[in-house]
Amino acid sequence: MKRSKASIATNRKAYHEYTIDETFEAGIELTGTEIKSLREGRANLKDSYARIKDGEIYVVNAHISPYSCGNIWNHEPKRDRRLLMHKWEIQRLYGKVRERGYTLVALSLYWNERNKVKVELGLAKGKTFVDKRQSIKQRDEKRINEREFRSR
Repeated sequence: MKRSKASIATNRKAYHEYTIDETFEAGIELTGTEIKSLREGRANLKDSYARIKDGEIYVVNAHISPYSCGNIWNHEPKRDRRLLMHKWEIQRLYGKVRERGYTLVALSLYWNERNKVKVELGLAKGKTFVDKRQSIKQRDEKRINEREFRSR
């Protein structure tokens, strides 16, 4: 069964809270019941981020619900999951996070074309209250302009 970048979960709150400068793709290390739960579409990335620890990168606070038909070997829903990236990519991200005050935010969880689960990470800076209001204003103006264009 082939999938072409079918989305499992997205972190819509991240686009409101942060300015995303760059995005990266990473594989994720999962257990069997986590994969089965993802096939059911039971994942939530709200408030999830990535942390670099001991030269490895982990996604924290990503909630994958327990598998409905699982038994005593079911997984813990909010455990830290290791991401699979090249060492040089992790070192590059570590430098940016340390020096420039960036945050690594999990943006989406999806199936790639070879039926593997991937995580899209964003290198982000936090928005201030004023920035959030401006982005809301721009989004509303864009929506109004599109509505006027359609009505003509």
